[in-house]
Amino acid sequence: MQQILKLLISKTLQGIVVLISVVVLISSIIYLAPVDPTRLTFGQRSDNASVLKKQKELGLDQSLANQMLSYLADISPIIISKDINPSHKAQIKLSIPLGLTTIYVKSINLRASYQTGQSVSSMLKEALPKTFLLAVISFIFAAILGLILGIVSALFVNKWPDKLIIAIATLGISIPSYVVAILFAIFFGYILRQYTGLNMQGSIFEVNDYGDDYIAWKNLILPSLALGIRPISVIAQLTRSSFLDVLASDFIRTAKSKGLNFSGIVIKHALPNALNPIITSLTGWFASLLAGAYFVEKVFNYKGLGELTINGLINYDIPVILACVLTISIIFILMNILTDVLYFLTDPKMRK
Repeated sequence: MQQILKLLISKTLQGIVVLISVVVLISSIIYLAPVDPTRLTFGQRSDNASVLKKQKELGLDQSLANQMLSYLADISPIIISKDINPSHKAQIKLSIPLGLTTIYVKSINLRASYQTGQSVSSMLKEALPKTFLLAVISFIFAAILGLILGIVSALFVNKWPDKLIIAIATLGISIPSYVVAILFAIFFGYILRQYTGLNMQGSIFEVNDYGDDYIAWKNLILPSLALGIRPISVIAQLTRSSFLDVLASDFIRTAKSKGLNFSGIVIKHALPNALNPIITSLTGWFASLLAGAYFVEKVFNYKGLGELTINGLINYDIPVILACVLTISIIFILMNILTDVLYFLTDPKMRK
């Protein structure tokens, strides 16, 4: 337990450093780009006086360093300072005096959208669950099918099932997810719609003819399948390779010589020992599915985090862009920490 706690603390501290680095890098690129978001806010009829006033209101008239420090202070849950910034006073939840300074615990402020004025936090709360649900369904579909195909391929190595699975997996890796999404939308959502009953486009939450909101579960089918094709292919090939290595091990030959049932050998001995690289792939792909959902969501008009990010980029809505990048970065960091913990629990060598 103590070793796991040390691992968690170490990985969390590393994750915080990575997160700060990501924010600094991305915000530097965005703030230094030759685009004025305030002019986009006003449109074509903007005048210089209004633009300058808006720039000052949004803090865009400050230096790059001040803008980045201000944003980091807004998104940080803890501030150590002698005096608190007036803009943060409403967010303070707890203050702890510490000598000449004070530790302030505050709520995270992701600011408001430049274009709509809506809180970015509320926009994320609305979009993230849709993308998360899409990624979870794609992940479950990819993990189950990928493991089954990989095991079957390893058990029938160099035979026709193995060759067929490898060919399908190679094709699946080669085709980008958004291309698969377009093909699925046209074929299953348009050409075969009378048979499949699936929509070419649509989100999980739709409005019926009476103006009432309802959950359209069928709109998850095509996006989740399109998003899951590539991870299925990767997981299948990785599972095949891992299983072949384990099946060629001495302890498997020993188990066979003892007359153990082959299915028992596969389930009790081969599968647990082949899990480590598969676990890494699965956890890594879950985070990738959230990021990879961007273009798939755009194809199917699935109004999740991908749609929010793309619209933020189109409108050069800096708070929205940074919040979306920050969210994906946090998810990747958490999945990496989870991978290390799972490695620690499943690999006896790491506990020595």
